[in-house]
Amino acid sequence: MIRLKNKDEISLMRESGILLAECHQQVSKLIKPGISTIEIDTFVEKYLQDHGATPEQKGFQGYPFATCGSVNDVICHGFPNETPLKEGDIVTIDFVVNLNGWLADSAWSYSVGNISEDAQKLLDTTLEALHVGIKQAQVGNRVGDISHAIQTFSELKKYSVVKEFAGHGIGKKMHEDPFIPHFGPSDQGAYLEEGMVITIEPMLNIGAPYCKLDDDGWTARTLDGSLSTQYEHTLAITKNGPFILTEL
Repeated sequence: MIRLKNKDEISLMRESGILLAECHQQVSKLIKPGISTIEIDTFVEKYLQDHGATPEQKGFQGYPFATCGSVNDVICHGFPNETPLKEGDIVTIDFVVNLNGWLADSAWSYSVGNISEDAQKLLDTTLEALHVGIKQAQVGNRVGDISHAIQTFSELKKYSVVKEFAGHGIGKKMHEDPFIPHFGPSDQGAYLEEGMVITIEPMLNIGAPYCKLDDDGWTARTLDGSLSTQYEHTLAITKNGPFILTEL
């Protein structure tokens, strides 16, 4: 069941989104060779606590961390660990902010020092794919219009789209209806209405789209070991077009 949000509720989610974006801004200053994803995780949890918020995904279905830290071939849900990031790595930091009971969700992919041209093109294309999808988040369009736009753009650029994970509605719960795939035909799925709040979060691979789970039951990585990146925003559907809640 899709729950529409009123202007006051969207304003509260915007406050969560601003805090999340400010935290990502601080994380960007930390990303360098030698730092570990567990250090980033510790920083994010303290930053949120210092600003009156909590990391929503910690404890969600047993997930033990405040963030997901996905390095190189990890698609998403990577467990933060003590391994230092090294020059040339790429890392996606994904977390959900709970401020006053309302949530915002955003993932950002970062370069660690100087990265390869192939890695940079993957980062750039994934971010562009996110915004291609966001442009379709218009009242009267359908979920499939977002999905199809992302897949068409990404495959035209010769990248594969991960199909096992999707965007979703969000509000007081992390995952609400509707789910937002990043592939599929246009003119399918739920109609987009004013007051819907969703995430769009494409994950693109340099190689094949297939993934496998590590023994921890969470960490999803590319089956062929190729690089993967993800970008994600939370946005509200408004009569004036998509309103991104998780950017400054």
